[in-house]
Amino acid sequence: MPGMVTQVRSPRRDEPVQIGALVPLTRPGWVEAGQHLLAGLELAVREVNDGGGIGGRPLELVVRDTAADPQKATAAVDELARMGVAALAGEYHSVVARAAAARADALGVPFLCSSAVLDALTEQPTRWVARLPPPQSRGWRIYADFVLGAGHSHIAVAAQPSVYWASGARLLRDHVASHGGTVSELDMRSLDPTAVCDQLADSGATALLLLLGTPEPAVPIVKSVRRDPRLAEILIGAPAGQPEFAEWAALLGDDGTAIPFLRYLPEHLTPLGVRVDTALREQLGGAPSFVAFEGYDTVTVLADVLRSQGADGGDGADGGDGADGAYDWARIADSWPHVRVEGTRGQIQFSRTPDISVWQWTWGPVQVVDRDPAAPDRFRVLHSG
Repeated sequence: MPGMVTQVRSPRRDEPVQIGALVPLTRPGWVEAGQHLLAGLELAVREVNDGGGIGGRPLELVVRDTAADPQKATAAVDELARMGVAALAGEYHSVVARAAAARADALGVPFLCSSAVLDALTEQPTRWVARLPPPQSRGWRIYADFVLGAGHSHIAVAAQPSVYWASGARLLRDHVASHGGTVSELDMRSLDPTAVCDQLADSGATALLLLLGTPEPAVPIVKSVRRDPRLAEILIGAPAGQPEFAEWAALLGDDGTAIPFLRYLPEHLTPLGVRVDTALREQLGGAPSFVAFEGYDTVTVLADVLRSQGADGGDGADGGDGADGAYDWARIADSWPHVRVEGTRGQIQFSRTPDISVWQWTWGPVQVVDRDPAAPDRFRVLHSG
């Protein structure tokens, strides 16, 4: 509802071009993911400014912590829209990104989603929202193909209640069933780690997939399964990427290895990606996750859009400008299909994809990887799609 945006003056030529960044930085959000996302966003902003900014104006992030709370995200979108930011960016959690996308769509504010995969980010097709990571329907089917190819046709999932986990469980169940397998669900509303092991042992499943938050309850469940002699041959998997982050290795050690998960990196980074990898390692004090590259690519895309579409304020002549002409939000959003940007992981361009309501980078990279038992800080690529 555009009327929710209060009027603001058009920006002066010496004022920063502001991007509103939605990032989970406190619990119950996946804080390490938020830190990596923010690191990538910040690095790209510094490099844009080192290169002259946007038409000579500095680029500036206005960061809001969503704490994995959809209501906080919605309130942040309202606030950032009233401030007259040029665009919105970020968010890691799919349910939170969905709330932010719905609000951005209602207000008519461009939103580039950095790292959330839920297919239905908005209820209806929207011009305002674009997304970098592959949709869940693509990534999780690739993951299911890997699990089936490894010989596991009877799969159990331990799932918490949420739209995201329910969507993932449904995708897995349908895809596995189409290949003659079965997926049974363990209801985590009533099971502790010991009960999970008991049900898993009785089920006859050869794989357990964790559709759970981390560190709780995923970490204690992994520990229990690893220590149960009845489950010595069970494959533990984590399609949502929980083992990607250093906290996982720190809490689980060897128990956290050989647990396949999804990440969105190519076999080889682009030359830009190699340089960014070095810079991010210095900034983070360790290896960057795919989420950090998603953050960097987000700003790279938005900077290109803002340069090409004129982020110096609009006169509202087309009726689609941002608050009182601060930015021509409609012009920015209408540039999604024209994006051709070399990112850290390949050339980024957006298109309309069947059953996806937002502008989508259709062929972003997908890998199934795990932590190497011989060296837990090293990742093994098991499958690409």
